[in-house]
Amino acid sequence: MAHDTTQHHESATKRIWIVFAILSVVTIVEVILGIIKPEFLTDTYLLGMRLLNWIFIILTIYKAYYIAWAFMHLEHETKGLRRSIVWTGIFLVCYLIFILLTEGGYIYDVYKSGHVAWDF
Repeated sequence: MAHDTTQHHESATKRIWIVFAILSVVTIVEVILGIIKPEFLTDTYLLGMRLLNWIFIILTIYKAYYIAWAFMHLEHETKGLRRSIVWTGIFLVCYLIFILLTEGGYIYDVYKSGHVAWDF
């Protein structure tokens, strides 16, 4: 009894092309937005950062999640393992964004005014 692997191989090849297409579209959108830099996205601020920067962060997180989902085979794992990996990454990215915005704002104020003291 020989196993029919042709069907599995074709579906795996199709899956790789679908993943490639999705990641390519997201990357092309990022590149186009980076080149064009629409005025309404660069002039609009959300939580202390330009809306265009937030779009880049969200698209990058989406690509990282999708790469892990497809190429690290998270789609076939249990729900608990997937959640532990994804929520840990989301927490660390949110923490990094918070630290960068806080410290970046402080450094900007130091350069702008010369000296800033945080008196608690």
